[in-house]
Amino acid sequence: MTEIVVYEVDKPVAHRSSTGSASGVERRVRKVHVAPAAPGSRTTAGPRTLCGKDTFAMETARWTPSEEPGALWYPAEYASVVCPDCAAVIEV
Repeated sequence: MTEIVVYEVDKPVAHRSSTGSASGVERRVRKVHVAPAAPGSRTTAGPRTLCGKDTFAMETARWTPSEEPGALWYPAEYASVVCPDCAAVIEV
């Protein structure tokens, strides 16, 4: 089975530059989940994460889990926001 890492994100927040104009949009990652790939795809997440959440409003990570034994399935910078339920399922 192929797993896809997805991000549960906050609503977008516009950042202002020093001149007061909008300089971009940032979306803070609230939780990192993992979902099985959609049937027939290796790059699109299926409809539910391993913990049962809907993936519709989640963003697909550019991160690809390593095939190396013991490697992390999530980007290291998001270790503090990994979904514990997804982690428990994938580590079995």
